[in-house]
Amino acid sequence: MVNADDVELIRLRSWRSAAMGYSVCVFLVRDQLIDTGFPGARDTVARLLDERRPRGIVVTHQHEDHAGNVTLAADRGIPIAMARSTEEALRAGEANVGFYRRACWGAMARLRSAIEPHRPVGLELLAMPGHSPDHHVVWDAEREILFAGDLFLGVKVRVARPMEDPRALAQSARRAAALRPRVLFDAHRGLVPNGAQALAAKAAWLEETIGAVDEHIARGWSDRAITRAVLGREDVVAAVSRGDLSRLNFVRAVRATAVRPAG
Repeated sequence: MVNADDVELIRLRSWRSAAMGYSVCVFLVRDQLIDTGFPGARDTVARLLDERRPRGIVVTHQHEDHAGNVTLAADRGIPIAMARSTEEALRAGEANVGFYRRACWGAMARLRSAIEPHRPVGLELLAMPGHSPDHHVVWDAEREILFAGDLFLGVKVRVARPMEDPRALAQSARRAAALRPRVLFDAHRGLVPNGAQALAAKAAWLEETIGAVDEHIARGWSDRAITRAVLGREDVVAAVSRGDLSRLNFVRAVRATAVRPAG
């Protein structure tokens, strides 16, 4: 799909990811590819790289649905831009990746290939952590287009993985909204209408929800009791992921980053 701003959105899915209700987008803009998709889409991504031969690739963060084919691109000699922390994470590999993630996206091997650095043309990587410590967005300032990676996902996202930080995510969403993007692309939702307003709404919901969690922490409530009171009961996602993607993780992350009184 090509939109009026000459951004080509390519939605990647495999039969496994489709069966679980997931897909992910990569974007071609200014002859550069944003993200590399997941290991299970290797053949599709390989054809894309061979046919389009982008001048470079920009990777938003370390997760396998975004960086799953970095080695494939590196082995083809395509220059790659990503944060040093992202490259370090890919080279270290992630231990104990949940079965549900392997089933959906495929297994991502540790990065061992050498990488030719890429200097993005007309695009800027901006650090906006929260979803992961190394999370970045890609900003086309000239055309006011924001490629948000997994920064947005939705306004009221009640679940989190262990590495997520809701407080940092709220701050990042505020910063992204302040850019006043004319166009917002989300890696899973695609084009997001009224992007700046959507990001501001997400930040506001996170701030309100974090505040409610903090109030219950101050009252001495347990994490599970807070989860039920503020976010509601867990759904099937928590069960399938064995708690890796859960509402409880959201509360635990808020507690872990709470400011403790002095003394």
